[in-house]
Amino acid sequence: MNEEIYRNLKRITPEEERILKGSREIEKELYMSEEKPHSDEIDAAKLLESGKLIAIRKHTRFVHFPVHTHNYVEVIYMYNGTTHHVINGTDVILKQGELLFLNQNAIQEIYPASENDIAVNFIILPEFFDYAIKMMESEENLLRSFVIDCLRRKDQEAGYLHFKVADVLPVQNLVENLIWTIMNHQANKRSMNQITMGLLLLQLMNHIDAVETDAVNEGQKLMMMVLGYIEEHYRDGELQELAKQLHYDLYWLSREIRKRTGQTYTELLQTKRLSQAGYLLSHTAMPVMDVALAVGYENISYFHRIFKKRYGISPKQYRNQYGISFGD
Repeated sequence: MNEEIYRNLKRITPEEERILKGSREIEKELYMSEEKPHSDEIDAAKLLESGKLIAIRKHTRFVHFPVHTHNYVEVIYMYNGTTHHVINGTDVILKQGELLFLNQNAIQEIYPASENDIAVNFIILPEFFDYAIKMMESEENLLRSFVIDCLRRKDQEAGYLHFKVADVLPVQNLVENLIWTIMNHQANKRSMNQITMGLLLLQLMNHIDAVETDAVNEGQKLMMMVLGYIEEHYRDGELQELAKQLHYDLYWLSREIRKRTGQTYTELLQTKRLSQAGYLLSHTAMPVMDVALAVGYENISYFHRIFKKRYGISPKQYRNQYGISFGD
């Protein structure tokens, strides 16, 4: 924990001072649009400077936040203490070091926080994740893309993702970097924040076992488990083994994957293998045959055929076009 950040966040804000002097409700004009006087939707335009895609705001303590929604993606980081949320009817206790991602469908209520309960709210427009994906596109990650879609698209069912990652040091460092960069108006902060968010998402995807989500959206959590398995076992992962691990019928799981992703397990596996092959071809000097073996293809002719079908060029041409020079 950075002491300078902690001191800044712990300070009593003018809004909190009014609450401590007797105000019992949030000041709606700080959060809601004047054009929708009876709306319970917190408006990004009230919290973000014009042209900005991301901002942070310390959660206001000492007051109950009644049921509300957001027209942006909200990420809450518990810097110190705990906060009690009710999201889509489910109680969520956010503890120090944990992250809570809320999409635009989430219906949220927050119980009063005490002086030492310090949460940082990231206000993020959905477009921000487009930049994060683009800047991280050299390493395609199906699971990360799936999670981002759950958050940024209003037609998705998932209301929240609760990552219990207090003991994961890289996650803690990346979140603190985001907070520090935004708080201190660091030069080039847009690019830095986009890259940091991409790295943070990659780290979180390595800890998918530490995520909790809406009980009514078990199908989406299942897909996160499936895609997480592919990310980790793309070289030799078999659907039969995955079904056994998850205690599901093989044929039911196969149908569920097709229904929820539009692709078969084999197609998802091949997408990951070929994207990893592309990464190895462009970022290492490994021979093409070794690349094929590294991603799970022993039949080199087959590898060449499906690689060219996906990318339109051969593995060797791909390396010549996108590869980093390693010298003699």
